[in-house]
Amino acid sequence: MNEILLINVSGVDKPGLTSSITHIMAEYGLVILDIGQAVIHDHLTWGILVQIPASQESAPVLKDLLFRMHELNLQVQFTPVTDEEYMEWVSGKGKDRYIVTLLSREITAEQIATVSGITAASGLNIDNITRLSSRLSLYEDRSQAQACVEFSVRGNPSDLNELKKEFLQVANELAVDIAFQKDDIFRRNRRLVVFDMDSTLIEAEVIDELAKEAGVGDQVSEITESAMRGELDFSQSFKKRVGLLKGLPESVLENVCQRLVLTEGAEKLISTLRKLGYKTAILSGGFTYFAKYLQNKLGIDYIYANELDIKDGAVTGEVTGRVVDGARKAELLHEIAEREGVQLQQVIAVGDGANDLPMLSVAGLGVAFRAKPLVKESARHSISTLGLDSILYLLGFRDSDTALLEEL
Repeated sequence: MNEILLINVSGVDKPGLTSSITHIMAEYGLVILDIGQAVIHDHLTWGILVQIPASQESAPVLKDLLFRMHELNLQVQFTPVTDEEYMEWVSGKGKDRYIVTLLSREITAEQIATVSGITAASGLNIDNITRLSSRLSLYEDRSQAQACVEFSVRGNPSDLNELKKEFLQVANELAVDIAFQKDDIFRRNRRLVVFDMDSTLIEAEVIDELAKEAGVGDQVSEITESAMRGELDFSQSFKKRVGLLKGLPESVLENVCQRLVLTEGAEKLISTLRKLGYKTAILSGGFTYFAKYLQNKLGIDYIYANELDIKDGAVTGEVTGRVVDGARKAELLHEIAEREGVQLQQVIAVGDGANDLPMLSVAGLGVAFRAKPLVKESARHSISTLGLDSILYLLGFRDSDTALLEEL
């Protein structure tokens, strides 16, 4: 009868360990059923599940492996596995797989303990834990650092909505963002990313900046905040705010444009996406003038925003054409995806306001970025602790991957 054996190895890592150990296994015709390895701070943890053919005795195999481990100064443990235990493990492949991503300026033991406790209570088993961010320096300013750990989990949680609510509560309490995604083919094959502009790609609400120049800053800011919280209908509030800009000189637009500040990580994110062949779009309830500026600066493929009506060198207080509100953003997302031959599951949408919720809900990956509480609670994913480039972590990219792209 075939024997199944779990072999766990640990010790200081060095080149050639895997080759040396598996060479012995090859001499006895062992079959590899599973294998995994992790190295943390030059310390190796290595596991391999093998099947010893019925034609072989296990004793000679174990003797030769023990001798080689001793030569390599490695610790080893052998654990017999019954046929029933193995088949129970095999049956686990029918369970759903998910990715839990933790993002913060630094990852703490409390965050890991809390999140892993929630996953366990939900019937999810952790198969693998991977650090996607670079190694943290002891001397760098942690306030600008990025830390990300990814859990690969398996199971069939009874209530996904309740699980996500727990993650959101913990995220708010422990200053960490927690993304929970189905681990499927679409996660690794996104192709289109659409962005809101104001307070997403740039650290300002342009209409508020224009209002300051027009001397109606407080009035417009109050309406803007209320609209972003979802307390006012966007189209009505938008027309009211634009009306307050009547008479503003056209020359002011360029002045405002030059002082716009890109959001942390925006330039890196879009540069990386372009190199990877993604298409990008701005779907904004703001103004085309500023969207065009960002398009030229960042290399955005599509822009859709509102066209300020200007006559005799001054803003008339109106916009031309259909207002780009929440419903229109969702429609545009559909249109661009169809034009590019991309399925909705391959689309990422990023925004911060209530008017972004329609497009966040139809995209395969909708991310509420530094969003208002209502938007964070309604969106499937949210990022508040890091910059826009942390979205790359949700796609499974490591810092080492993006560093390589930056050299190209």
